[in-house]
Amino acid sequence: MAKVMLDIINLRKSYGSDLVLHDISSTLAEHEVKVLIGASGSGKSTLLRSINLLEGIDDGQILLDGEDITAVGVNADLVRSQIGSVFQSFNLFPHLNVLQNITLAPRKVHGVPREESEAEAMQFLERFGLADKAKQYPDLLSGGQQQRVAILRAVITKPKVLLLDEVTSALDPILIAEVLALISELKAEGMTMMIATHEMGFAKRVADQVLFLHQGQILEAGSPHTILEDPQTPQLQSFLSALRDAGRL
Repeated sequence: MAKVMLDIINLRKSYGSDLVLHDISSTLAEHEVKVLIGASGSGKSTLLRSINLLEGIDDGQILLDGEDITAVGVNADLVRSQIGSVFQSFNLFPHLNVLQNITLAPRKVHGVPREESEAEAMQFLERFGLADKAKQYPDLLSGGQQQRVAILRAVITKPKVLLLDEVTSALDPILIAEVLALISELKAEGMTMMIATHEMGFAKRVADQVLFLHQGQILEAGSPHTILEDPQTPQLQSFLSALRDAGRL
């Protein structure tokens, strides 16, 4: 049986009187990929931000590799050093070149010597077709290249879980394909991931399980085929119908 890497138990989160996560429970096994789908405002981003402790929770627990990371007194920086996170905005440091961006966390957080971290970073860049960009600064890269660098920066520290939040939303279709190809390769290599996306074709290809969030609740969970081809709830049926009308499914 696969090891549970992430265990979310009865998670609740409110902003004032607005309940944004309502009794969310889910597990993520090692090497598994779960994809979160749902309309904007359904709670996908809040869930991911709660997992890496960027958002506090009101109730429930989150266990990372068996450790309760929501317990009082937990070192949030230590937790985040074990979780890779990539968001819609690339968040690369503009004053650092690609190699410096990628090696910053290994050197400063994990204590890897500069020579070792740079050698490993170059191997990553070569494998994913970015070696010629190593000394370039972010503003000279395309959006797709910047996002791929951001993903590699998160992956190089060998996180227990990689969280990806709508990482293609700001990109045009050609650049989206570049980023999705990288994520597909990470899946093939066994990376444990939770991904929020509106790219249903991509979800169908990479997800082991799809979770449909609606108003802060998981209304349906199942295989990509089950969720996308045989929706059970009116809310999921309506969501998928809207995607079809927009040419997104």
